Amino acid sequence: GWMALCRQAAGAASLPSELIVHIFSFLPVPDRLRASASCSHWRECLFHPALWRQLRVCLRVSQVEQPRLEFLMRKCGRFVRELSVEFAASATAKEDYLSRGGADPGTGGEEVQASQLSTRWLEELRTYLELVLCVLVSIRNNRNLQKLSLFGDVSVPLQLGNLSDTYLSKVDPDGKKIKQIQQLFEEILSNSRRLKWLSCGFQLELVTPTSLSSLSNSIANTMEHLSLLDNNIPGNSTLITTMELERFVNLRSLALDFCDFTAEMARVLSDSNHVPLQRLSLLVHDDSVTHKSLDNMPNDEHWEALSRRSPSLRVYIMAFEIKSEDMFKILKPSIPLERIHFDSYITGVSGAIVDLISWQYNKFLTHFILMNGVLDTSVFPDLSDNQNEDPLVLLAWRCTKLSLLAIHGYTVQAYDLIAIARLRGSNLKVLEVTEESIDFDPDELVDQDVDPMHNLIEQVSLGLGQPWHAVMDIQSFSVFTEPNCHFYREMQSFSEDL
Repeated sequence: GWMALCRQAAGAASLPSELIVHIFSFLPVPDRLRASASCSHWRECLFHPALWRQLRVCLRVSQVEQPRLEFLMRKCGRFVRELSVEFAASATAKEDYLSRGGADPGTGGEEVQASQLSTRWLEELRTYLELVLCVLVSIRNNRNLQKLSLFGDVSVPLQLGNLSDTYLSKVDPDGKKIKQIQQLFEEILSNSRRLKWLSCGFQLELVTPTSLSSLSNSIANTMEHLSLLDNNIPGNSTLITTMELERFVNLRSLALDFCDFTAEMARVLSDSNHVPLQRLSLLVHDDSVTHKSLDNMPNDEHWEALSRRSPSLRVYIMAFEIKSEDMFKILKPSIPLERIHFDSYITGVSGAIVDLISWQYNKFLTHFILMNGVLDTSVFPDLSDNQNEDPLVLLAWRCTKLSLLAIHGYTVQAYDLIAIARLRGSNLKVLEVTEESIDFDPDELVDQDVDPMHNLIEQVSLGLGQPWHAVMDIQSFSVFTEPNCHFYREMQSFSEDL
């Protein structure tokens, strides 16, 4: 009897909650979830605050996700310390939008198809608003939140800046849900007592020009990272003013729309009472450039002052659909540019821009991404037209710190790829080039005894000192298919790497 009692007392179910929580802390999240299915006692221990200090949620905007999100946020929202939530359009919705290819919906079956597409997008927006409300309601009274990151790449039309007010007016006709979302966000900022990191990217109607005023001076003074990215703010509105920025004296990393980053802001960040800025990420979007002015952007003197204040400052720029003449204005020689990402569907990048970058930023540049979303492969631009040397080869030659090069939608000669691999060698950690972007010398194609692609793979692999192959499935690389999402994630890691 006594031995049986001992065996029963030593059973897993009899372990104290503190010990079970401690054991759970060593398990990956999937294993914790499996272990919690053992009994009700273990299931209660699974949601102990000590196990959920950090929570990252990536979900498609779908009604199927809503009960799961509600359950998780109800359990963890009150005590989570670091919360990151990414909303993305459902795969079906994206495919539907892309399949239309921008065709005129004015006749026959196309009109019906457009109507069906509109219905799906309306439902997606309606679900998106409910999911955002779920997250914000769950953390409204969490005073110990230290890091809040919200990303809302909810639709292809939103990515392209084409989401009209008509959709929103149908989903939220009286604007009550949008207003509730904005008020909840401001309430969270007002209640925060330990917030150090605030990052909002492309969140539909979440941040307003008055949102940051909800932060107390004590929290603003100790904030270390601030990211406010939104290419759908109307007119000349900005999400942060120079006067507001003056409160953030401890800011080490900042991400803004390029047109919102003015010369006055650069002056504030260069001031001696401000902690030296380490990371600056800037989104240059055609919508923003169209509605706002580039006249107030920092000049070379402002960038030099920033660099003197912080010699370790590095800048990350993403340019979406920007004309070459505007890029020539933007790319000041004194910018300590470490990363640049070009993305376009209509406006391509010129060889002269690539050449300028390789000359001006050869001391700093580590990441170079060149993306052109044109569907017709026969019209891929060739950057080397009318030039003795390919600008991408010169980039690899001059920028000795280059570690990542990604190209799609621009013609790259096979022999130039080999030259790039040999120039940078094993220091070029990532070389992503889509197969349709690669062109071969006619003489190579004539030679029946040599497979040109096999030869290219062999030569590039030898140059890099590691196995290499062209990108066959573009859908598997977010850098090519989800530019906003890629930029946001890269900006996060760029800012965290201090």
